[in-house]
Amino acid sequence: MRGRTVLVTGGTRGVGAGIARAFADAGAHVLTCARRPPEQPLDGVEFTPLDLRDPPAVRAFFGALPRLDVLVNNAGGTPYRRLLDAEAERHAKVLELNLTAPLTASLAAYEQLRRSRGSIVMIGSVSGGRPSPGSAAYGAAKAGLAHLAASMAVEWAPHVRVNTLVVGMVRTEQSAAHYGGPDGIAAVARTVPLGRLATPADVGAAAVFLASDAAAYISGASLQVHGGGEWPTFLGAMGRGPTGDPVASEGPVDGPAACTEGGEPSDGPASAGDGRPGGPGPSAKGRSGGAGPSEEIRGERRGEWG
Repeated sequence: MRGRTVLVTGGTRGVGAGIARAFADAGAHVLTCARRPPEQPLDGVEFTPLDLRDPPAVRAFFGALPRLDVLVNNAGGTPYRRLLDAEAERHAKVLELNLTAPLTASLAAYEQLRRSRGSIVMIGSVSGGRPSPGSAAYGAAKAGLAHLAASMAVEWAPHVRVNTLVVGMVRTEQSAAHYGGPDGIAAVARTVPLGRLATPADVGAAAVFLASDAAAYISGASLQVHGGGEWPTFLGAMGRGPTGDPVASEGPVDGPAACTEGGEPSDGPASAGDGRPGGPGPSAKGRSGGAGPSEEIRGERRGEWG
């Protein structure tokens, strides 16, 4: 990736920071943007404050870039919120952040990407492919994001490649708070066929691959980064855990627990990226669903997005 300029939206923490680090390690010139600066700056990564929900500001930002080779649409996230707990306008804000904002950024970046014959990597979520109680608007946005990427890949070929990373549960600095400490994280990890949650570095490596020359003939694809998916719930109900041994009394997690993804609007996907889940885990405290496995639940917990 040497000589290439990469922008990671929401790349200040969690999954987004892992993606930014991966591109920096690959030799790219890495830029990040979010509403607030990172608590700890990343070596070799430049930060610019930007609200991706402000289209004029987004267009001005991209218009000032001298070059852009890769756009990673990672920013996103959602608070845990059941459908009947809010009016449609509140849910629409989740759609704006997780679907409209990536579209706004992609449109603003198109001219630079066309000139460099670059690529876009969307950070999606397994929440977009299954029911997401407690984060229905988020799951709908991520489903829409994958469709948007596939359509964009056709419309913008052969000048710009567009792909999606479908991210599962990711272990970030927010994981312990969400899953209830080491025991909760271990219990949730046992529901993943590979036996662990992803790390931000896992997502970053996949993003670098899709943006690299090694993926030059890959466009319109959805690459699943979820450790094999989820252990079937009905087997857990029968007392058959992922290793064939009896599971804990509370049974397996019915999908990823509400978590993170990005970093501002969101950093993407965390113990959610985003990416940013499916059912109550041992420490889910009554939640029956949540955000995408790679995404952390921010917003309500901190009183604001990011």
